[in-house]
Formats: sequence, C-alpha cells, structure tokens
Amino acid sequence: MNTLYITGAGVSAASGIPTFRGEDGYWTIGSKNYTPMEMATRAMYENSPKEFLAWYYYRFATYRNHGPNDVHHWLSDKNVITQNIDGLDGKAGNKNYIAIHGRLDQMTLFHEQSEDVTPLNAPWESVDESRLHASLFDIFNIQEKAPVLNQSFKPFVLLFDEYYTELYRISEAQKRMRDADKIVFMGTSFSVNITQMALDIARNYNIAVEVVDPNPVHILHSNVSYKKMSALEYIQNS
Repeated sequence: MNTLYITGAGVSAASGIPTFRGEDGYWTIGSKNYTPMEMATRAMYENSPKEFLAWYYYRFATYRNHGPNDVHHWLSDKNVITQNIDGLDGKAGNKNYIAIHGRLDQMTLFHEQSEDVTPLNAPWESVDESRLHASLFDIFNIQEKAPVLNQSFKPFVLLFDEYYTELYRISEAQKRMRDADKIVFMGTSFSVNITQMALDIARNYNIAVEVVDPNPVHILHSNVSYKKMSALEYIQNS
C-alpha cells in the first residue's frame, strides 16, 4: 500500500519544540508590538525586517539543534510531507521528505515568488546575540532599512501572505497525494492550506484518510478513521 503521511507540529512536540497553538505555541507568543499572525508575513519582513528577524530567531531558530524523536525515526523510510520547518525528518534520515513550508536551516535569495532560486544554508551559528539586530542584518544582507530583491536573503519559510510555489515542491506534493492509497494526517490542526488541498484530493480520488491526534479534528470525508492518540502512541501500536 502507498501510504502518504502528512505531519504537523504535534509530531515534533516530543522533541521539545512547542506546537503552534499550545500554551507556549508559536502562534500564542508574539512580539512586543505584533501578534504572531501579523509577524509571519512577507509584508512584515519587507516593512519591519528588524522585528521580523528577531522574532523568527527567538521563536524558531533557537530550536535548530533539537533532535528527532521516535516518530521521526519511524517515518524515516516513509512517504512524508511535513508542515514543520524544523528539519527533524531529515535529521532522522528521510532522504526525500517534502518540507512544504520550508526549512529552518536554510534561506533563499529574497525574490519575487515563483522565480527559480536555490535554498542555501542559513548561518545561524554566526548570530551574535549581543548585537542581535545588526548581526541578523549582516547574515541576511540587509544594508539599509529594508531587504532588497535579488540582493538580500530571506528565511526559507512560507509566510501567511505567500503562496505555494515549486520552491516548496508543490507539484510533487500534489502528485504524491493523488498517487496515495491512504493519507495519514499526524499531529495537525487542519488549519493550513496544504491539509485542505490534501483533503480535497482525497475526496476527489476516493482516497482513504486516517487522522492521528489526541484531539482529532473531525473532517468531512466518506472514508475516514480516527486514531485518538499521540503520534508516539500510534507508531507503538503499528
């Protein structure tokens, strides 16, 4: 059977990385002046790069050295699309997982969306926290007050006011969805576009769906089963 696993923040919780909507979640803790939904936008990066990069560094890059957990290792030889940017699937040995929202350990040239660019390693280890803003501006090549197209860099992350492009392997992701015999959603709240896209494909192609979550979101689909458990409990019972 060709099973596709689509994973969310719940899968990385056992690695010590906060989920998005928990008490200390990414979208719960913002900056001093902005909510997380306001922070995680291309517009914020363009207009307030100092605020954006500091928030991104503290809310994401500080988890860059966390390691994979048993779930990532179990998924290491499987067909995986992850919404997570933590790169833990790769650290666990999965050679061809799709990081549909980007990767924490990489950055790209700051480009117009849909332009062909190549992800580069993000030199987070070069950040000097004693001069955080200046250090981040150096790393992302921001000379003045705002990033410059095709000159500055941008964290390799899909922001709320951006759209899926081939940089994020969207066509390949859609093909994997269509080719699947079963789609297993693990640790996701179904609040992002990629999960809705996968559900639409599952409905159109009559693909079986399984939802793995301690508090699963109920979805409209004629062939769905629910596993009310954590991803760790699921793999232990598989």
